[in-house]
Amino acid sequence: MTWVYLGIIAFVLLLLGVYLSWTAGRLDRLHARVDASQAVLEAELLRRSASALELATAGLLDPATSVVMADAASRARVVGAEHRYQAESDLTAVLCAGLDAPEDLAALRDEVQDLDAALDELGMACRRVAHARRFHNEMVRGVQRLRRKALVRWLRLAGHAPLPETVEFDDTVPRGLSG
Repeated sequence: MTWVYLGIIAFVLLLLGVYLSWTAGRLDRLHARVDASQAVLEAELLRRSASALELATAGLLDPATSVVMADAASRARVVGAEHRYQAESDLTAVLCAGLDAPEDLAALRDEVQDLDAALDELGMACRRVAHARRFHNEMVRGVQRLRRKALVRWLRLAGHAPLPETVEFDDTVPRGLSG
């Protein structure tokens, strides 16, 4: 009878060990996916600021809009990490202010020959930023949910990895570019 109890205890401990190992591996994979989604988001933000800067310096828009857009795009590219997302929100605000009226952009598209391609590229970049931010935040929420579980906290299955945080900034696509 004692061997039966020892066998049951050993089996339960084996199952617990397998579960903990699987959970630690899952947590590690989720952290890697968060890092990858962060890199994708950073690349998409650079692509958006490059498209905005290219449009602003191409001479296709009015001078005031071009100067403000070039300044915001340049700032978004060079600002430090602690102010990065505020600069990205500022770039979004500038893009929305200058490119939010579809009827004005339609008239401008008819007048300026090369504007279509530049606006389409910027619109695609803005949409990709919005998708990348949502995807990244979903990955972060998955890690946060798993790390909130009691066994993960008690046994420190996450090790010393910092808890990832969601990225919050305005990523609205200007109405004039959402076509």
